[in-house]
Amino acid sequence: MSEMKKNKTKHVILIFAVLITSFIIINGCGGEDPELGIGPVKEVKLEPQINQELVTKGKGIFDVKCATCHKFDEKLVGPPLKDVTKRRKPEWIMNQILNPEQMIKENMIAKTMAMSGQYPTPMTFQNVTIDDARAILEYFRNNDK
Repeated sequence: MSEMKKNKTKHVILIFAVLITSFIIINGCGGEDPELGIGPVKEVKLEPQINQELVTKGKGIFDVKCATCHKFDEKLVGPPLKDVTKRRKPEWIMNQILNPEQMIKENMIAKTMAMSGQYPTPMTFQNVTIDDARAILEYFRNNDK
């Protein structure tokens, strides 16, 4: 092989290595799990039994802060929530409630839903705490059982 071909081969390998490295950096290697979402909730430990006290609290918060845009069996401004706990991990649900703007911008699942055109009004933060989001999650679990 001539010296010129060797240099071209090295150059192509170098470009390929840079492209692969860039892809890994941009898309994350071991970074955020799209199924967990982006936000403060990294792990949720669910009890097998649904906590009825949390269900009651979650329903109250949902009725005040969420029901204008969400129903369980029909599409409103936001998607229907029936079986959401069967489609999404609890961490993702809580992070969507707590961090909707960043989720829509950076989480592959939320971004795809927002870009689909089915829900042109983005979800906004409703000033809920982590405890409130956990109660709403329990309310969803109760509805999905």
